[in-house]
Amino acid sequence: MEENKYPPPWLAFTQHHQGHNEFRNGKIDLNSTMKLLDKLQITFDYIHVKHVFKKTVDKRKVPTINIEDFRAIYRTIVHRPEFHELFCTYSPNHKILADTELITFLKKEQLETEADETTALEIISKYEPIEEVRKRRQMSFEGFIRYMSSEDCWIFRKDHRIVYQDMNQPLCDYFISSSHNTYLISDQLIGPSHLWGYASALLKGCRCLEIDCWDGSHNEPVVYHGHTLTSKISFSSVIHVIDKYAFAASEYPIVLSLENHCSPKQQEVMADYLESILGDKLLSSAIDDKVPTELPSPEALKFKILVKNKKVGTLEETILRKGHDSHGETGEIFEELIPSEEDEADEKTPIYPKTDSSKRKCEGRSSPPPRKKPKMKKIKIAIELSDLVIYTKSQKFVSFEQSRDTQKCYENNSIGESRARKLVKHSAPEFIAHTTRFITRIYPKGTRTNSSNYNPQEFWNVGCQMVALNFQTPGVQMELQNGKFLDNGGCGYILKPEFLRNRNSTFNPHKVAGESSPVALSIRLISGHQLPRSNLSKTNKADPLVQIEIYGVPEDQTKRQSSVVKSNALSPRWNETFTFTVQVPELALIRFNVEDQISLAANEFLGQYTLPVLSLSKGYCNIPLFSKAGDNLEPASLFVYVWYY
Repeated sequence: MEENKYPPPWLAFTQHHQGHNEFRNGKIDLNSTMKLLDKLQITFDYIHVKHVFKKTVDKRKVPTINIEDFRAIYRTIVHRPEFHELFCTYSPNHKILADTELITFLKKEQLETEADETTALEIISKYEPIEEVRKRRQMSFEGFIRYMSSEDCWIFRKDHRIVYQDMNQPLCDYFISSSHNTYLISDQLIGPSHLWGYASALLKGCRCLEIDCWDGSHNEPVVYHGHTLTSKISFSSVIHVIDKYAFAASEYPIVLSLENHCSPKQQEVMADYLESILGDKLLSSAIDDKVPTELPSPEALKFKILVKNKKVGTLEETILRKGHDSHGETGEIFEELIPSEEDEADEKTPIYPKTDSSKRKCEGRSSPPPRKKPKMKKIKIAIELSDLVIYTKSQKFVSFEQSRDTQKCYENNSIGESRARKLVKHSAPEFIAHTTRFITRIYPKGTRTNSSNYNPQEFWNVGCQMVALNFQTPGVQMELQNGKFLDNGGCGYILKPEFLRNRNSTFNPHKVAGESSPVALSIRLISGHQLPRSNLSKTNKADPLVQIEIYGVPEDQTKRQSSVVKSNALSPRWNETFTFTVQVPELALIRFNVEDQISLAANEFLGQYTLPVLSLSKGYCNIPLFSKAGDNLEPASLFVYVWYY
């Protein structure tokens, strides 16, 4: 490749560097190489640099390199041929892009129809490292590389990285980022309960947290996974952590979903902690003391924390009691035990209440009693806690009909995954009609003792707002969750598509023909850059392949796979194009999964990135890659060309 006539940015640095002599005298070791690369403000993977350095040193048969070798290493890693080909297409002399040529590139390739002189000059001043070139309103190949590798060229649309949706619709019109058993950081049987579960979920933008409350000693309620060996943490410490991190990632409301097994006495202690620790953040009365005809919006509830729990009586009664001291008062509610849910009653048998049915179960099974009256259970609730429940009253789900006829807008349901899956399969339109009116929370079945997750997509497809997942468990399910909630500035609320908000909707995820506006999507997978190496590799090698998957309504569910590039994790090239027709793009997510082919039968995960189909940028984009645990694997990335209409 022909050298640029302008001094490369690292030359200026080496000239001012105190150790200039060691560079002159060819005494650059690996450590100095890394330091020098660091100063150039380009991210490098140590393993890859080490390998390229070692190859150079092996050739020279001495343990250090000279400045020429350094330049060669720099070019090997930084001067990506796919970037150079693109640069040369728009740079007549293959050395410099004038601002006008950059504008042409932005309009033609990046489909930025609005790009003008201001856009070009902003990019030049931000990314061009050579001052002389910058002053001439031009861009060198060095600047072009920095621009193409930057987050300005990320595949995730810039305008979706901020809150851009209408936040003034009722709460039930949004998908809400929700976590299950937030206090656990590993499994459900013997794992530790930990405050970090709450802090980390909140920092990820989670807006609905679950708190399992049980009677503790010295009248101090505790949080843990009941009837298991998971450790216990105090309720007050959980509320302190929530108070601290509540609005760190998002200013929109938080719902505390209480799974309450406490006696009325300790429920009063809970109410007291909620009020004293959260103060003004706690939503403790209805807005303007009015009973709503529809739920308030995320905007109206900004910086507020809502309590979701069972409630005695109606919101009207709560409003009338305002200012009255309810200390020591309790109320009772009776709930029908639904047979199909007994096996899934959120994986714990409550201490409180005691049910009549439990006696009957133990009295021998010789003659089963005839099923005449439904079994009822009695639940005692402290009025002080009940009155803190305003817009998120937990209501036992019986049937779609019963909800339609009797349920109030501020009452919401929790449905276990198995029952919910049957409802999706057999009554999707009724399920959608239900979620247009009422907040519905889905939770994992009790047999998932290892904290595994279900696929949240099938429940988003019918408009369920709170699809609760075990945030502590990495895997595709959490990658879909994180990918979906990248949207709308990562604020934890995503406005549902119109067909899942409209009460007269005829949408059915199983029959989408004619109901949607499909998108034709084309992705050219060009290359990878500094990919993680294989676990089997002693050097920096891997045999990478890329899977592109679409998650959405059943008809959109699909997976394509690239060819395998043999032993190259530094700069694999594919140049393969994949086309998709996405029937319901509003619900679709796209996942780029990079694997290392270990054998014909097995692949090993290297990194992935998931995002909503409608949040894809157009043109040439780089795709950051994330580990199983959700950490950014920078500088590992894919380079693609995206086009859709």
